[in-house]
Amino acid sequence: MEANYPKYVLYGLLIVGSWLLSCLLHFQVFHLSLFPYPSYLLSRRVVLPPALDASFLPPPPDVAGDDDGSVVRRRSSSPAKAAASCDGRYVYVLEVPRRFQMLTECVEGSKVFDDPYHVCVVMSNSGLGPVIPPAAAGNATVDGDIIPNTGWYNTDQYALEVIFHNRMRRYECLTGDMAAATAVYVAFYPALELNRHKCGSSATERNEPPREFLRWLTSQPSWAALGGRDHFMVAARTTWMFRRGGAGDSLGCGNGFLARAESGNMTVLTYESNIWERRDFAVPYPSYFHPSSAREVSAWQATARGARRPWLFAFAGARRANGTLAIRDHIIDECTASPPGRCGMLDCSHGLEGSITCRSPRRLVALFASARFCLQPPGDSFMRRSSIDTVLAGCIPVFFHEASTFKKQYQWHERDADADNDNATVDRRRYSVVIDPDDVVEGRVRIEEVLRRFSDDEVAAMREEVIRMIPRFVYKDPRVRFEGDMRDAFDITFDEIMARMRRIKNGEILGWKLDGDDDVVAKDS
Repeated sequence: MEANYPKYVLYGLLIVGSWLLSCLLHFQVFHLSLFPYPSYLLSRRVVLPPALDASFLPPPPDVAGDDDGSVVRRRSSSPAKAAASCDGRYVYVLEVPRRFQMLTECVEGSKVFDDPYHVCVVMSNSGLGPVIPPAAAGNATVDGDIIPNTGWYNTDQYALEVIFHNRMRRYECLTGDMAAATAVYVAFYPALELNRHKCGSSATERNEPPREFLRWLTSQPSWAALGGRDHFMVAARTTWMFRRGGAGDSLGCGNGFLARAESGNMTVLTYESNIWERRDFAVPYPSYFHPSSAREVSAWQATARGARRPWLFAFAGARRANGTLAIRDHIIDECTASPPGRCGMLDCSHGLEGSITCRSPRRLVALFASARFCLQPPGDSFMRRSSIDTVLAGCIPVFFHEASTFKKQYQWHERDADADNDNATVDRRRYSVVIDPDDVVEGRVRIEEVLRRFSDDEVAAMREEVIRMIPRFVYKDPRVRFEGDMRDAFDITFDEIMARMRRIKNGEILGWKLDGDDDVVAKDS
């Protein structure tokens, strides 16, 4: 007995140790069930960039954030299935440091939200802007108002950078592995950065921030592999505003962000491209309608289809100082002189009052939905946000320059994939009118005469084509899971980007052709 004493002690110690280990494991499981994200796992939770609080970028349930700010898709319950569906579609999100973030003030409880014109208010609701209040809630009514009480927002024309960022954060094939990514989305907001600098500021003040950003971007590991050719981003203004240099700087507006060689390596989305020397891709301005279901879109199409249209044509806009845009003067003069009920107009020329009137979604949509044709002359540039509002209202757009047409600018969205599959011709899909502005200004034609030549049947056919285009020119609500099957402007844009990126990853060096399509210059050996 005495000889075996050490052995029994050893047995006892083993039993006690096993019991202690069991207790420890039980406590750890219990601890994790109460606190599923202990301190060493917190970096894997969804962490919004400091620039944006939850009201701007609501995190989707299946996305997590890495320490470096990139966004990673959580592991699916069926990894093999997820990998197969994401093959060739993985995207790495390159979040930017705080010094390059544009909405750092936009945190819940901030006093900046007391100012209705502050950028934080304008970009609220994930970029959609303030909700348009229901017309029945004591708000001033507008003749012909047909905007529903849900799904409509006072969206700023420069909001696409924020809207796009939100949609990317909900994308199902995000990855934190740069090597696995087909594309890198750069979450920088060039337009919002430019908006910080008033026209008239020095060229140095306007150009130094983008120059500093590009220095940071080109130093990132993601840039090294292909020199940025697999990177893409949104610059929510026209291409001209980012290609200022030399004489252009005398205007005191814009910068040279896209004129720099580093930017030229990326795929950049703007509202208007240079159709004579393309270096970026144009995508539609965001309008006021942001549906959450295909049913909502169908209901709105029915509303636009059934709208009473007493006016032959309509125009919303202002003259330019010193007659610098003569076509606008002639449009306003002809509309003013037209017989009653022939032309509808919102004249935005009268200072602040005119500007406020022409920024009212209810007034704009009511105007365009009451006309057969909507006039879209060039403004500060060839494309106008009003052109997208025209489509939304089911009004046939009338352009006065080829660079203003959807065919030249929004080629990805202008194309009707269903019609193309049916071998439909462009003539059968006519949906717009183009008038030579010189003919109008020099008195050879009157706009009314041109438009009256179209028969009722021709007008109905063109309007139906415009109404069919509505889904391709709206941006879904990025905060919710869309109900139904519908490709919106984002879906179409993203599919085209990824197709381009796959070609780049395949070794193709893509150039530019005048028709806007990619041209293979060479292939990497």
